[in-house]
Amino acid sequence: MESAEREVVESVLGAYRDGVFPMAESADAAAVGSPIGWYRPDPRAVLPIKPGALELTEGVHIPRRLMRTVRSGRFKVTTDVAFEAVVRGCALPRKDTESSSGETWIDDRIYGAFCLLHEAGHAHSIETWRENDEGELVLVGGVYGLAVGGVFCGESMFSLPELGGRDASKVALVHLIQHCTRLGFSAIDTQFTNPHIEQFGVVEVPLERYLDLLERVRDEVITWTPLPAE
Repeated sequence: MESAEREVVESVLGAYRDGVFPMAESADAAAVGSPIGWYRPDPRAVLPIKPGALELTEGVHIPRRLMRTVRSGRFKVTTDVAFEAVVRGCALPRKDTESSSGETWIDDRIYGAFCLLHEAGHAHSIETWRENDEGELVLVGGVYGLAVGGVFCGESMFSLPELGGRDASKVALVHLIQHCTRLGFSAIDTQFTNPHIEQFGVVEVPLERYLDLLERVRDEVITWTPLPAE
């Protein structure tokens, strides 16, 4: 990795270690010269894997219907097999909903930075696949984010229902929660909350409480491993 690339990795990772994350105004923000915004919202939305670490009494929750889908074997699930494709999938235009805009916040600069973070071993993805009519596996959903010690910063998720990927992003999130639990993470930082993830037990905590957790666990060493064999 070149020195300039290392500087990008260290800069972005340093921001996340301080509870700050980047968002572009649009997919073409880099092309039009629009600066990247840096955010540290208060309150902060998290999925509490270890609720006591955030002074909470309840942790994450996985809906029964989704667990049935996970166990059905409808999707093949992997990790870090197609990281760049997952980020590109998350940057695709999507339909406007009551909970979110169809405009993406992932531009070429954010895509490039996270590819470097992945190359350096800090950023990871969970991929969901379906077989097409020819028996080939097709990427139909996924989620990606950044490991900062004992906190996994979930960045974005996507699904392609037109390719058989209905619930693919939710299944990826279930596997992310389960994997982060196995590996010993304290929380998944979702930054903001929306109806899509409320069913998983996301909760908003005061920023100060989140930063206190981050300071306590950001130097933990957690080795990302492949998913257990199904």
